[in-house]
Amino acid sequence: MTSRELEEYRALRDTIRERGTARHWLVVVGFGLWGALTLAIVVLAAPPVATMLPLLVLAVVFEAIFAIHTGVERVGRYLQVYFEAPEETARWENVAMAYGRAFAGGGIDALFAPMFWVAALLNFIPAMLSGPMAIDWAVVGAVHALFVVRVWSARMQAGRQRAIDLERYTKLKSESATRDSRGDENSLAHSVNGVDQPQFRRSP
Repeated sequence: MTSRELEEYRALRDTIRERGTARHWLVVVGFGLWGALTLAIVVLAAPPVATMLPLLVLAVVFEAIFAIHTGVERVGRYLQVYFEAPEETARWENVAMAYGRAFAGGGIDALFAPMFWVAALLNFIPAMLSGPMAIDWAVVGAVHALFVVRVWSARMQAGRQRAIDLERYTKLKSESATRDSRGDENSLAHSVNGVDQPQFRRSP
């Protein structure tokens, strides 16, 4: 590993650590803001449509967490393909991926999906307590249902992401190696041609 590669490896590892920490703080701050808004709606006996504001906060927080998670996983797959050699013992990304396949369902939810589903349900309670009309049930209920579906869809996508990114990076690495090999062969061919075919100067 060259000094440049080592620097890149350390920077990407730092990125994973920093984004992981930021994701947890985002959950704490985001749910705190959501709880404050929901409590204010209950105290003020706001109309059902007011529950859309804390739901928007939930949606923004979730999308930010999902984006961070996607980026972290993509960096991890890059490190796995380009920096972790098969003969090495210390291969965190490979081991982590193998662990996830062997013990599926036994880990934590990286997107905090169950928490967001519970929050969406609790967020709908103030709308039910404020005497909603039929249109309120239809509009507010539909928006909450869409958010629940979005969380489920993102969770399914995140579950497939590791294998997809690993396949794509492996393909990119293979194609890059093929191009480099062809370039070396062409350079060697030109060099051989230049040696084997000397230029003769015509006599006057």
